[in-house]
Amino acid sequence: MAVEIDFDKMGGLTPAVVQDAASGEVLMLGFMNRAAYERTLQTGYVTFFSRTRNQLWTKGETSGNRLRVVEAATDCDFDTVLCRVEVEGEGIVCHTGTRSCFTTQLPVVSSSGGAQ
Repeated sequence: MAVEIDFDKMGGLTPAVVQDAASGEVLMLGFMNRAAYERTLQTGYVTFFSRTRNQLWTKGETSGNRLRVVEAATDCDFDTVLCRVEVEGEGIVCHTGTRSCFTTQLPVVSSSGGAQ
């Protein structure tokens, strides 16, 4: 069954969440246009659309830290893609040299007064 992603909702793009298939850790977020989405499904490696360079790029094409898709899914609105991956290479995903792009903690105040 073919699944149609709603690329129109965000002007031709859809967010693509990348998650480690084994640990569940969220590694990064990128954007895909239709061509990046199709290439990802066809090659089995995560491809994004670079909004700054206005071109497709396959994660790890220069670093060797490629993201091999183990499983892909969409949300209930068909406007976001989840790629569960196995990281190839040294295991570094972020351009800063860390495994995950989500390493900076933000201060959150609990509204319930309970523990966070």
